Amino acid sequence: MAAGLIDAHSGALGVLGGLPAIGLARTAALIAGTSNCLMALRRSPVAAPGLWCPCRDAVLPRLWMTEGGQSASGALLDHICRLGGGAPSAELHARIWRRIAAFREEHGWELAGGAHVSPDFRGSRSLGAAASARGVISGLALDASFDGLCKLYWRTAVAIALGLRGVLEAMRAAGCAIDGIHATGGHARNPDLVALYATATATPILAHGHSDAVLRGAAIAATVAAGLHPDLATAARAMRREGRVVPPDPAGRARLDRDYRIQQEMRSQRARIAELSSAPDAPAA
Repeated sequence: MAAGLIDAHSGALGVLGGLPAIGLARTAALIAGTSNCLMALRRSPVAAPGLWCPCRDAVLPRLWMTEGGQSASGALLDHICRLGGGAPSAELHARIWRRIAAFREEHGWELAGGAHVSPDFRGSRSLGAAASARGVISGLALDASFDGLCKLYWRTAVAIALGLRGVLEAMRAAGCAIDGIHATGGHARNPDLVALYATATATPILAHGHSDAVLRGAAIAATVAAGLHPDLATAARAMRREGRVVPPDPAGRARLDRDYRIQQEMRSQRARIAELSSAPDAPAA
């Protein structure tokens, strides 16, 4: 028999389940679509403030899962499209990314560098774990053009990638050695977004964009339930698909390091503003 799986856990099984033990001990799974979820499987429990779990046997028997994530990633990019007056669609996202590519031919990693985004528009799962958190956009201009939308979209994608970096750094600090990330979901089909994630985290991304690893994880569990394979690890090895490796771009590291420090400062200021907003009014003189 086989138990049901949460969708992100099924994706983790789909991309990590067939790895040998030595590879599994130094990698993580990124399920990236409407939201982002980063998961590591280890033989010993790993816990840290702002991360979820650890949970034993959640994906594979006798392994502990540690997890962190972002409440809105693809959903936030959709929202930015709406702010620009467009209904989000695959065609619109592709058009925006083509325009971003043209801009970056000229501006590189400095594109729209005066705009900054704190991406917690739907609360923070990690590391703040604050449902009441809200996003911030700094550096807006009176620009309602399509080009203005593309620049804001790019800076929002940068913010999402840097939020992922924060989760990854917390996992590493807690004891998870992570040398590579196996990514699946809608984002893994976008080579520009995958490259941004790799550079922001300074970690190679193995993009499984050619197949749906969430469905593959469900199929792996189903073959065990049907008696076609004796266990999940065997089934995962039989159904494994390799991803394409996307390395970080060293040229973008300094710019994204600066953006990461700015994002942390924006979150600190947001917390201070929330504190001031909830403080009682001073008595009249």
